[in-house]
Amino acid sequence: MTRQSHSETNAVRGARDLEKRNGPLATPIYQTSTFEVVDNEEQLRVTPTDHFYTRYGNPTNTVAEKTIAALEGMDAALTFASGMGAITTTIMALLKSGDHVVAQRDIYGGANKFLAQWLPKMGIETTFVDTTRYEQHERAIRPNTKLLYLESPTNPTLRVIDFKRVASLAKQRGVLSMIDSTFGTPINQHPAEYGIDLVMHSGTKYLAGHSDLICGVIAAQQELIDQIWATRTTLGNCMDPHASWVLIRGMKTLPVRVARQNENAQRVAEFLSEHAKVRSVNYPFLKSHPQHDVARRQMSGGGGMVSFEVEGTGEDARRVSEAMRLFTLAPSLGSVESLVSIPVLTSHAMISAEDRARMGVTEQLIRLSVGIENVEDLIADLDHALQAVASPQKVTVG
Repeated sequence: MTRQSHSETNAVRGARDLEKRNGPLATPIYQTSTFEVVDNEEQLRVTPTDHFYTRYGNPTNTVAEKTIAALEGMDAALTFASGMGAITTTIMALLKSGDHVVAQRDIYGGANKFLAQWLPKMGIETTFVDTTRYEQHERAIRPNTKLLYLESPTNPTLRVIDFKRVASLAKQRGVLSMIDSTFGTPINQHPAEYGIDLVMHSGTKYLAGHSDLICGVIAAQQELIDQIWATRTTLGNCMDPHASWVLIRGMKTLPVRVARQNENAQRVAEFLSEHAKVRSVNYPFLKSHPQHDVARRQMSGGGGMVSFEVEGTGEDARRVSEAMRLFTLAPSLGSVESLVSIPVLTSHAMISAEDRARMGVTEQLIRLSVGIENVEDLIADLDHALQAVASPQKVTVG
């Protein structure tokens, strides 16, 4: 193929050799820990390849990685045992003691904890800045700053950053930029097109899409991937080949799943924005969203995530989440089934109440991962659940 393929094609065929070779249509699972060689010279040659030892690489893993690289428009990609594994391994590969990180304040709680509590043990400091206050980003960069850590849309408040603006800032100051693009998916956005250096996903979510897999991915240019690969082989944070096969199968339907989730989430967000028992709604493609124009400019869809605050207390939010039937009460997101969670109890439970307040993560906030079910059924479920919000007490004068 001489022309650049679209994301829908790359998701299905991105890593396949399109030459007719009379081979298997489905990717084989190389369920092996090691590979045989004919002599020691060959052993030396294959050591850096995917035919040496599965901690270093595996042919099934390679197909998953090439597909991800094609989806993100990058030279290469790597898979990991989890999303946090992708984050921690990448940062440890590229930073050393004495380095400094600038990170958004409202990011996934696990990433926040690693940056705030674990990196200082390695002599690496992080300065947290408000997500869309770009002057704070710029002021926070020091001579020893090596990484600008980003997330967009953010978890769980769905703030959207201007890719072009932050990428330009990073390049002007000689700093690497890394984004958690899990909520955006490679279908709705392509940060690399705007100059972002490293694109990370928790593949557990939309890439796999069926709540049956834990994995993480990172895509970048080859030079950076080589550095991360060397660290991954040392830390052993590799992906199992059977899990890679499940990921490959999931990615084949990624475009059609995301298209339906975009449509459903838009309808759900519009319904919630007009409900009397809802205080506020966060969704990038709502006109009321503070970064609506940016989202429309750099995203092809608003995504499958919606968060909203109930007009009540934290206890009201819990009751609403427990009253849902089609939205299953469970952590995680991105799968074909709809899920609901309370961020202060799940994704951001490890963050202090003070920091959560700065992020806008309140006790009344409910996070929805909208699936591919019939949207009218989902809206009916939400409408029923919102009846659990306590009505204001009438004051009797007499």
